[in-house]
This record gives sequence, structure tokens and C-alpha cells, in this order.
Amino acid sequence: MRIAIAQDGNRVSEHFGHCEGYAIFDVEDSIIYRRDDLPNPPGHEPGRLPVFLAGGHGGVNLIIAGGMGGPRAVQLFNGSGIQVLLGISGNTDYVAQDYIAGRLSPGEEFLQPRGRRRVPRTPLRRVHYP
Repeated sequence: MRIAIAQDGNRVSEHFGHCEGYAIFDVEDSIIYRRDDLPNPPGHEPGRLPVFLAGGHGGVNLIIAGGMGGPRAVQLFNGSGIQVLLGISGNTDYVAQDYIAGRLSPGEEFLQPRGRRRVPRTPLRRVHYP
């Protein structure tokens, strides 16, 4: 399994498409055996990142972020075979370990198209990690 966590520094980014880059974790038998940092490609347009992460960079199966543009963005990732977990914050390494251990409890957060104000579309269960 390959997990991509949107990151700003060593923290989970609040917006998947506008993050600095992605922490890519390769996981096998519940053990992280490799971590790479991948810069976010320039230009943010619908449908580009699912192709970039699913095909161009070795088949990411899951993305984790604080928020994302909206339900259509999630559909684009799901259409490329990538699951989406939103409403997560904290240190990227701890979040990856907590996901593998089954300790993540994601909420859903979508962002307004103009600006970065959060607009929860479902009851928000914001999860904070150290």
C-alpha cells in the first residue's frame, strides 16, 4: 500500500491541493518500510493530482489531508482508485503510524472555492495529533 499525506513542513496540510508536498509512505504487513517526500507539482487544476499520484508516482492507494476542495475532488480521486481521508491534522509520521494501527477517526472537510475558509458539509469530527 502507498499512502500520500499532504504536508506543509512536517505537519498535515489543511488543503490537499495547495500543500508544499506529499509524504509518501510505502506500507507492507502494517510496517512502513519507506518514506519519500514529493513536491507538489506547480499549477492546481481539477483532475491533475489524481493522475499524478495514482499513475505517475507509483500507485498511491490512499491520501490523507486536513481538507479538500469539495465532493467533486474526492470523486476524482476515487475514480482513480485512491481512497480519501479528510479532517486530519498533526505530524505526518504520527498520522501515518496511527492510520496503520487503526487509530485514525477522520472527519470530512471541504473548502470554499474562493479562499481557504472551511465549510464542513457533514458533521465535523476534527482529529488532532501531536
